[in-house]
Parts: sequence; C-alpha cells; structure tokens
Amino acid sequence: MKTLEYKGRVVFQKVRVPTFKRLPKEHYESEACFVFVNQGKFRVRAQTQLLEINKATGLLAKCMNYFYETAKGRNEEADNVEVVGVMFYPELVKDLFDFDITKSNHTVDYNLKQVQINQLLEHYRESISILLDHPELADEQLIRNKLKEFIILITKTVDAPSELDFLASIFKPNYTKFEEVIRANLYTDLSLNEMATLCYMSLSTFKRKFREAFDESPIKYFTKKKIDKATELLNNQDVRISDIAYDLGFDSLTTFNRAFKRQTGKSPSAYRLG
Repeated sequence: MKTLEYKGRVVFQKVRVPTFKRLPKEHYESEACFVFVNQGKFRVRAQTQLLEINKATGLLAKCMNYFYETAKGRNEEADNVEVVGVMFYPELVKDLFDFDITKSNHTVDYNLKQVQINQLLEHYRESISILLDHPELADEQLIRNKLKEFIILITKTVDAPSELDFLASIFKPNYTKFEEVIRANLYTDLSLNEMATLCYMSLSTFKRKFREAFDESPIKYFTKKKIDKATELLNNQDVRISDIAYDLGFDSLTTFNRAFKRQTGKSPSAYRLG
C-alpha cells in the first residue's frame, strides 16, 4: 500500500490486492471516499446496494460499513485489483474551504454511488497515481491543493449545488431499517458476522435483534427462505441445480443438497422430477 497524508490523515492511497472473495472496507474513522480502479473489477455491497465497479466507473462512498467483493462468474478467474482512493474527513473541511458543513441541510438519496469516469476524472486519477509512486514530489501544499481540486471536481460531476452542499451530504449516511437490510441480503453468502457489520451491530446484538424481528434464529430463517426460493427455481428445467445452489449463497452443492432434503424430504433432483 502507498499513502499520502495531510494533517496526519491518509488522504490518498494506492492499494493492490490479489484475488479475494470479500473484504471489509478499511476504516479511517469518519472518512468518506472515492475509489478509482487501475486494474481489475469488483463489487461493493452495502446495506441494500450492490454496485459493479471497474476502470470506467468509480465509487463514491459515504462514511459507512460496506464490503468489497470480487466480481467474477462461476468459472471465471478474478483479476488482481489495484485501486487509487481519495479520502476526505469532516475535520479537514474547514482547513480546505473554510466551510461550516453544519450550515447546509443538503442531503442525497445514496450511500454508495457509481460514477462514470470522464476525461477530467481520468486525468486526475493519473496525477494522483504519479504522486503516490513518487511521494518525494508531494509536499503538504501540493497534497492540499490536489484534495481541494478533487472536491471541486466531484461536486460538478455529481451535480451538487456547491462544494459546501456536497461535503455536508457526503458525511450523512442514510441508514436502512433492520428488516430491509435482511430482506435485501436473503440470498447471499454473507456470514452472520458480515450481516451484523452491515447492520452496525455486534454479532450478539444482531442475533438478539433478529429473533425479536423474525421470531426465529438467523440461520434457520435464512436457510428456510433459501430453500423456499430453490423450490421455485427448480421449476425451470434449464437451470442447473449447482447454479441454483451458487446463486442462493450455499458454500457447496453438498451443503445445499443436505439443507434441501432436511426441509422438503427430497433431494433437489428428486424434487424436480416430482
């Protein structure tokens, strides 16, 4: 990892990551960020959002919990991923613009936003990548100017009314109701720990809240819903049973077959035959 700091905060970084399944967002306290892709592609999963990000699309993200996931098909080998990140923090705003972001009530309806990389953003990405590779060129004034330049540039790109309004909105996450987060992620392979992270809870709190909301343990509820969905999908003779298991988030065909038979009394293939 290569980083550049301003006022003791990491504001630019370049990260190269080998093939991975799922990684949590790296937290720098209360920062929002923008991510450029130098190589590869990936998905970003938040409470109810799943976005595809590649060289043509950058990620604008509020200060919230989310996961990076390798964007690959069943038989496709994922590329290594290299990204350049730009981080901005509430405590640096006044230094950059002399703004008081509490003076703006501007909000936006997203937590994560896919942004098309236009020519200006591409040139900016290249300039930051050069500075990260040659940190001796990046003194404090230059880093400050580049950070300020990005905020001006992204404000225009997302059509925010002003830099003040953009900054005020980007530090205000839109939290989703617990039940909506669960329903949005029913058919994923998220672990209970990962689901708890999306809900901003410890695992023990998540389990307690889940039972209060659904009157059942998380594992039993998720498994039942997945098998119910599988019985619908098995009506399509053109879909392979292994693909159904994959799409419903089971870690193996064996696990799927066992869970299916436990709930329905039949194997998936026998159920399909009627």
